[in-house]
Amino acid sequence: MATLPKKAEEFIDWYLAVVEAAGLSDKRYPVKGMNVWTPYGFRARRNLDRVMIREIEATGAEAVEFPTLIPETEFAKEKEHIKGFDAQVYWVTRGGSSPLDVNLVLRPTSETAMYPIFALWVRSHQDLPLNVYQIVNTFRYETKTTRPFVRVREIHFFEEHTCQVDEAAATGRVASNLAAFGRMATAFGLPFVAVRRPEWDKFAGAYYSIALDIPLGGARTLQIGSVHHYRENFARPYGIRYEASDGTTRYVHQTTFGLSERLLGAILAVHGDDRGAVFPTAIAPFEVVVVPIPAARAGDRPQQVAAEIARRLTAAGRRVHLDDGPERPGAKYYRWEVRGVPLRLEIGAREAEAGEAAAVDRLGQRAVLPLATLEAAVDRTLEAFDRALAERAAASFRSAFSLASDLADLAASTTVRQVGWCGAEACGHRIETAIDGALLGVPEGTPPVDGGSPAACIACGTTDGLRWALAGRPL
Repeated sequence: MATLPKKAEEFIDWYLAVVEAAGLSDKRYPVKGMNVWTPYGFRARRNLDRVMIREIEATGAEAVEFPTLIPETEFAKEKEHIKGFDAQVYWVTRGGSSPLDVNLVLRPTSETAMYPIFALWVRSHQDLPLNVYQIVNTFRYETKTTRPFVRVREIHFFEEHTCQVDEAAATGRVASNLAAFGRMATAFGLPFVAVRRPEWDKFAGAYYSIALDIPLGGARTLQIGSVHHYRENFARPYGIRYEASDGTTRYVHQTTFGLSERLLGAILAVHGDDRGAVFPTAIAPFEVVVVPIPAARAGDRPQQVAAEIARRLTAAGRRVHLDDGPERPGAKYYRWEVRGVPLRLEIGAREAEAGEAAAVDRLGQRAVLPLATLEAAVDRTLEAFDRALAERAAASFRSAFSLASDLADLAASTTVRQVGWCGAEACGHRIETAIDGALLGVPEGTPPVDGGSPAACIACGTTDGLRWALAGRPL
């Protein structure tokens, strides 16, 4: 039973050790940054997808699936887009032994794959809105250090693409996406901040980009998703237009909403502790593990009771694992603790005789649950666990931000800093240099720190055009 690094002291080493100890991913595949989803990790990913699908379909989006390969002729139509991805794309130039007539791009994202088809689908205002999503693999030639889930070259990617009648409708769709992600984040117990990225850091081709960021401690941040408003920036080069009710022809306004397996990395990073992973119930590969504790005086009664418990909870819709293997109970406790299972039920001779189960949640809370009403008791216990997990994450989130009023104060930041900013790009870059990181952008809605109104721009001292902005060190 190897000891994990301390999360607060060696975050990156801790994170990598937890991924490996929990058996979530195998990084030994012989292409750097393209990792193998293990059975346990795949279970977590599948549960993550279910939550995303549930919430996005509740907004009226429908599932599609587009091909992985994009012709260079289509990819080149949106010049800003190809410029933004030029250093990251994989090219397919041969089919068998023959050079291709048109080179193909291995999908980095799907605007240039979808939008030629959208131009065929959208003809009339009656075809709008068009709200579709897909969950597919995308490929980006990541040149930085790769890490499981967080920075990879083959990405498990959720992307919604929409066409709207006008800018106001597109703005409404952005708001709908942010609300949908808020519901997802609640299910994951994952606090986040939505920030409008500065002009120099928005998505290539976007009118504006809103990023979904989480703090990781030590001024580090991780972008876990984004929502983009495109206006007509893609509709014009791809000819996506429609006949309005007044007979005029207009270009659609478009939005996208993207999430990836980084969500899983974020959940590990936020909820995990020095003992390993901690999964919220919504995505836990197993919500409950049942461990019989053999005792000579009890014969096989603990095993029988444990098996019946597993059967009952499975029938009630819970994801359950019965660990009736030959290892000692302590080894089993360690394995499922490091793997983050929300609830462990222990059945020994005493519990079997008394008609109860000893329950221990992943945060260490203990209880005794009566077998007669076990299903309801497990429901209450898991609900309490999720609440406690979310409260712990919220407290950590609040402590991850602080105000700064001087550039010199940014150099040794141990929190994400909330600063006054005038909006000028030059001042933004001065803030980035001072913190040795990034100006993340302007928070949507209420800033994380209640600081009233900013007094002056932290970089130039002006009092004109002030807004709060966040500065940190993206992972």
